[in-house]
Amino acid sequence: MTRPITVGVDGSLPSQAAADWAAREARLRGLPLRLVQAWERHPFGAASPEPESQRQQHEALRMLQEAEQELRGRYPALPIDSEQIPGIAAEVLLGQAEEAELLVLGSSGHGAIAGFFLGSVGQQVLARAKSPVVSVRPPAQPGGEQDNGEVVVGVQHLEARKPSPLLDFAFSAAAVHGATVRAVHAEDLPSLYAYGLVVYPAEVHDENTPREKELALAEAVKPWRDRYPQVPVVYTVDLAQASGVVLQAAEGAALVVVGRRVHQPTLGMRIGPVAHAVLHHATSPVAVVPHA
Repeated sequence: MTRPITVGVDGSLPSQAAADWAAREARLRGLPLRLVQAWERHPFGAASPEPESQRQQHEALRMLQEAEQELRGRYPALPIDSEQIPGIAAEVLLGQAEEAELLVLGSSGHGAIAGFFLGSVGQQVLARAKSPVVSVRPPAQPGGEQDNGEVVVGVQHLEARKPSPLLDFAFSAAAVHGATVRAVHAEDLPSLYAYGLVVYPAEVHDENTPREKELALAEAVKPWRDRYPQVPVVYTVDLAQASGVVLQAAEGAALVVVGRRVHQPTLGMRIGPVAHAVLHHATSPVAVVPHA
């Protein structure tokens, strides 16, 4: 059974941007699109009169159906379905993520300077999902979507042929987008595995970025380059503060791929400091890929 690209829809501008990004991604990947809406009868514990609750539910369902019809009009060849699912939003989305190739969520914004909040639901899903989740921020202006930039991904361990779900995800995404992968190794971040650390052009080096590390990075990425010979790859080795280098790299990127460890004990809703910074400030779509 073909797994869809699934997007959470709640009628907000961020979710509309997420739905449009998910539709374009589904079309590129040749996958169906699924729109889901979680319906909590009493989301804040306050009892509403039954007629009012039904009215709100019907209004939410109408919005979901309108979103589906709009996307069908824009992407007529794309298989699309939608469903309103009763339950707590985070739990509904986590369940849908297990059945999807990719889960897409919107990020609510406060502007480029202040950054933006993920929202409590998005934070819970990103911290707990067992499959990749993409967070999409609305473009600063209509038509400002970025599909033709680089796919940036970080690599901590330079052992050749080491399995990496992040590289799997980054190269497959670059292949469908016709994009370049920028693989980056940050020497001063040994505890932050594959958090999309890229900043400066590959040609810029200094005495702190030894050539042997660049060669080791190229060797570590070689299995994916062999598997995707059509995908151009550039390499960057750098020393810098993690959050800053990621955010500079994210400018103009088609996608930034960051990681979240899954083998460590759960510590609340923590997703890692670099991933957290990128998700709150990058304007590009950000894919969070769980890894061991």
